[in-house]
Amino acid sequence: AGMLPLRGLPCECCFRVRVGARGSRWCLWARHFGLSRGLKGGRRGWLDSHRLPAGVPWMHAQKLPDVQSRLLGMSSIPTFAKVRFHADSHSNAVQQPSGAAEALLDICERRHFLRRREAPQQRTWDSYLKGGYLGFGPLGVELRKNLAAQWWEAIVVFREQVFAVDAPVHASSKALEAALGECLKVVPSKTLWGVIENEDLSKQELLASLDKMLKVSGMLRGSLLHGALEQYVNCLELVNRRLPFGVAQIGVCFHPVKSNEEDNHVRVGERTTASLVWYSSARTAGQWLDYWLRQRLQWWRKFAISPSNFYSGDYHDEEGRRGSHIYYNFPWGEELIETLQNLGDTELLQINPEKASQLLGRDGRKNAVPHILSVSGDLDYGVLAYLCDCMQLTENALPSKKAFQRKVLKLHPCLTPVKVALDVGRGPTTELRQVCQGLFSELLENGISVWPGYLETMQSSLEQLYTKYDEMSVLFTILVNEATLENGVVQLRSRDTTMKEMMHISRLKDFLTKYISASKSV
Repeated sequence: AGMLPLRGLPCECCFRVRVGARGSRWCLWARHFGLSRGLKGGRRGWLDSHRLPAGVPWMHAQKLPDVQSRLLGMSSIPTFAKVRFHADSHSNAVQQPSGAAEALLDICERRHFLRRREAPQQRTWDSYLKGGYLGFGPLGVELRKNLAAQWWEAIVVFREQVFAVDAPVHASSKALEAALGECLKVVPSKTLWGVIENEDLSKQELLASLDKMLKVSGMLRGSLLHGALEQYVNCLELVNRRLPFGVAQIGVCFHPVKSNEEDNHVRVGERTTASLVWYSSARTAGQWLDYWLRQRLQWWRKFAISPSNFYSGDYHDEEGRRGSHIYYNFPWGEELIETLQNLGDTELLQINPEKASQLLGRDGRKNAVPHILSVSGDLDYGVLAYLCDCMQLTENALPSKKAFQRKVLKLHPCLTPVKVALDVGRGPTTELRQVCQGLFSELLENGISVWPGYLETMQSSLEQLYTKYDEMSVLFTILVNEATLENGVVQLRSRDTTMKEMMHISRLKDFLTKYISASKSV
């Protein structure tokens, strides 16, 4: 902290600048210590309008005009604080991503968490956020699979009265179409062009043919809600008509994506959604909304290095129904991760207009149509959130490389795609590979994912191997060398501590199994 004069401001006074921690992020803060007494009326009015309110001693620098750029330009402010300040400022959104965001995007594409784009100008986070991207790479798919498995365990496996359901990607129910309103339709291109190119049809006949074709075409689902509502009656019989209970599903949903803002060309975007639909009485619906909000926010924060980047906010829809949003604070600004909404009983009655008597559930001694609580999370956004969360720049352990920062993706052990990497050191190659193959099979049989680095034919230094595996978020690197052939001892390196220890090969399975199991409760 210190007093820094900022010349050019109307009062020519000093600001005190503090570099401090706000949660897990470093920020720049400023406090004005100028006195408006004796200034001209115009200057005094400007100063008073920007003076800090009583009881609020510190103010974020970006709220003071022209101060932010001058603070960031001062040599006395540490570089890391300037980078974090840019990341926290919503004015530097997707158009001007921070250096850390660009470095992370490069790592995610090089290590195949995200599919690499051919054109460099297309490599932006915005292209992935729209859902019309090329998709995840092999490690990204595995990360999303692990995230979905953790969601399924938390919502279905370890809970009472939550059942798995499934619904087709497209449907043709008239009741469902009325409830959905505008949606994406599935029309064979050959059939569509056959109608359009028919010169014998008048304009009215052409429009009538197109309308008829669209009515009989299937709809691509925009959410998993309505598929779950269609199965409500069957699930109600399963629980003997007793409330509350829930149904869960994970699947792909579709939405229109504009190519750009200048034209109306629309393509189909998709994202993987995890949905819980909870049925309860109207009397307890508000309590269940609060309960599930706490549970979901706690779940998202469980796997994060910086839990405070996940936060919630309340909202009301156009019909006045209460709900909550869960956001993640990306380097370019907040993005919606999950939505919780109390929908009442309207959607359920629309989907089943002729089955009102079959919709009644038992709440104690009363029978009533249940209220619906929809919990819908975007797993694709969740993957991007955890990739941003796990990126860490640490000091290189090698003395000769102190000037270079070590980039590590420290994903939670439950989420990381590859738990262990197997590689060979010095020694007879054929015998070492045989040892690795036996260890590879043993670890896979115990549910531990392994990267077979011993199959690599290109020679690399140990430093290059460790850099590669750190960027792949591999928890442990096992190095098999000639000492293993003599006494059965291997070298085990930790991603998080970079410490290396010698361990007998017979202890590896138990050690890794216990480590991964213990991480689930952290």
